[in-house]
Amino acid sequence: MWTQREIVLEPRPRGLHLVTGEVTGALPELRGVRAGLLHLLLQHTSASLTLNENASPDVRRDLRTWLDAAVPEDFAWTHTLEGADDMPAHVKATLTGPELTLPVRDGRLALGTWQGITLCEHRDRGGARRIVATLWGEPG
Repeated sequence: MWTQREIVLEPRPRGLHLVTGEVTGALPELRGVRAGLLHLLLQHTSASLTLNENASPDVRRDLRTWLDAAVPEDFAWTHTLEGADDMPAHVKATLTGPELTLPVRDGRLALGTWQGITLCEHRDRGGARRIVATLWGEPG
């Protein structure tokens, strides 16, 4: 069984945002997969996806603080036409990556207890974000 669709995430401010529920809610076919994989590709170069802590918002705040400190806006960037936050966003997206491949078991993502899909919005006003979700697996 194969399914592919585009998921559009609402615009969010800069930061790390749990989107597990939005992603799984947009894929009702997930419930019919006994064993498989879900591949997610974020179609942007200034945001990223990561799998991380789903319980404490402090983790997401600390990750944002670290990323902002590690990749500052007040650096000698040459790509500055789209604003001071654009080139740092590209670097942060390169560090964290645009895609995830996740196991599916018995109609659910087979994530660890404290794991969730996180959208890393690296721009102040990045706008809506698109994910191409490809689900494949054995029906159950």
